Amino acid sequence: MKILTTGFTISVSAICLSASLSLTSHTTLAAYSDKISAEQRAIIERWVDTEFKDSSISREQQIEELSWFATVAKPYQGLELKVLSETIKTHEYESQILAKAFAEITGIKVDHELQPEGTVIERLWIQFISDQHRYDAFINDSDNIGTHSRSGKILALSDYMQNEGKDVTLPTLDTDDFIGMSFVTGLDGKVYQLPDQQFANLYWFRYDWFQRPELRKKFKQIYGYELGVPVNWSAYEDIADFFTNRVKELDGKRVYGHMDYGKRDPSLGWRFTDAWFSMAGSGDPGFPNGKPVDEWGIRIDGCHPVGSSVARGGATNSPASVYALEKYVRWLKDYAPPEAIHMNFSEAGSVPAQGQIAQQIFWYTAFTADMTKPGLPVVNEDGTPKWRMAPSPHGAYWKEGMKLGYQDAGAWTIPKNMTQTRQNATWLYAQFTVAKTVSLRKTLVGLTPIRESDLRSEAMQRVAPKLGGLVEFYLSPARKAWTPTGVNVPDYPKLSKYWWQTIASAVTGEKSAKAALDHLAEKQDRAMAVIQRKAELHTCAPMIKDASQVEGEQYWLQQPGAPKPKLNNEKPQGITVPYDKLLQAWKQGRVM
Repeated sequence: MKILTTGFTISVSAICLSASLSLTSHTTLAAYSDKISAEQRAIIERWVDTEFKDSSISREQQIEELSWFATVAKPYQGLELKVLSETIKTHEYESQILAKAFAEITGIKVDHELQPEGTVIERLWIQFISDQHRYDAFINDSDNIGTHSRSGKILALSDYMQNEGKDVTLPTLDTDDFIGMSFVTGLDGKVYQLPDQQFANLYWFRYDWFQRPELRKKFKQIYGYELGVPVNWSAYEDIADFFTNRVKELDGKRVYGHMDYGKRDPSLGWRFTDAWFSMAGSGDPGFPNGKPVDEWGIRIDGCHPVGSSVARGGATNSPASVYALEKYVRWLKDYAPPEAIHMNFSEAGSVPAQGQIAQQIFWYTAFTADMTKPGLPVVNEDGTPKWRMAPSPHGAYWKEGMKLGYQDAGAWTIPKNMTQTRQNATWLYAQFTVAKTVSLRKTLVGLTPIRESDLRSEAMQRVAPKLGGLVEFYLSPARKAWTPTGVNVPDYPKLSKYWWQTIASAVTGEKSAKAALDHLAEKQDRAMAVIQRKAELHTCAPMIKDASQVEGEQYWLQQPGAPKPKLNNEKPQGITVPYDKLLQAWKQGRVM
């Protein structure tokens, strides 16, 4: 399996930001250790020697970094900030531990509120359209970057760090060390968010079952090739059929070759907006997202979205997308446990840990911590997992150079409509939660890495054998093909709500896959036309043509790239690769 890892071009402002903040010299911080009181130093040393013992930098460098925070924060002592993020283990750690540490070190109190992801997006959207100030910052998915960079309501951090926020920007922030900076870069090349946590959706499988000689022999006899990590959807489907219909039972338990969820619920939309169509191959090549057509099927002209329907040059209802939806529905009904179709995201997440699932094509690494608990049927007595994670297989329409999966990248987002004082204090807290002093410990707790230095640390390498390939994946070139929703989506909250309702109609059989996606494409095009007409965005708004000017499906399906015409064969020969060979390639810096 090969994944092209060509980077994407950013503007001069982002390059300047990288140059100005990439150096990690602590020489500039040494003087701050002498500017704090003995009491402050004692507080800092207590935190360093207890909670933050695991760090990619030395103890003295940690003390210097925290002394900088204590010194620079003096004008803001006594302020109380309110920030909002979703409820995952990483943000729980920030809310319960890091907010307390920050308050003790700086004198700035933080109410770090946790809510479900949908609530976070809703409250962010309400605050921006009402211009009311309830939260000083949000940690929200970088999926909103297309909205943030167009709205004019978000602080452009690359400008802020070099100008009014220069004196409160951590000299050792080291933006080059973050593995997801391209995800938070807008259409204009400016950085609008600061990465806080990220996790990918990868292929998950029972390594121990795949190694059993009798199963390997039986699989090859039936399908003609080796049982291994599937490279394409054909192999995934064969493996799903094998365990569900040919093996059926292992160690006295009914087993299944696939796991998913299909409940009519908002989380059903994430199943698709989180790059399901990109895995199938419906969009165009390009990183971090396809251009001119992305994984949502939205075509962009310059910086302007021009449509998602095939008739307008989009791919939301293209043959590749229909293929993807049909595979999803059939696999769910034919190869997953019967109850899966009635589950939502949260309910389905724990099922593989129960020991009856052979593989899952689309598994969030955020579940890693829960999948490694002692005593689980999928964990060995020594604490090592019986499972592994690997790159997800690609569909029949996928071509080299396309993204291959999704990464959730939660990132700090600071509104413009607030005082300079509150902006500065909020920026200090945001940086504190990702500073090298604390980031490794936070990563070990939540397993949502954001820094290359943390991934390469001795502490992370020690725990790697118990994480089933997570560390190896993030240190490999393969990770570059897993990216969040990109800049083609002009209003994430407005458009994303259409997905789950549409997909649900295909799951229940109310509509065919084609009819469901025709409806989705139409809804998105209409929504973008409304955005255009009402002039809701500050810049790069949609440009949706009148129906009389639309070129039509036949025209676009004859053009190069997406949308792509229907393939004669949507199930080519299955291809697999041995996991151990894949892992060795990663360790040597190769994709395969």
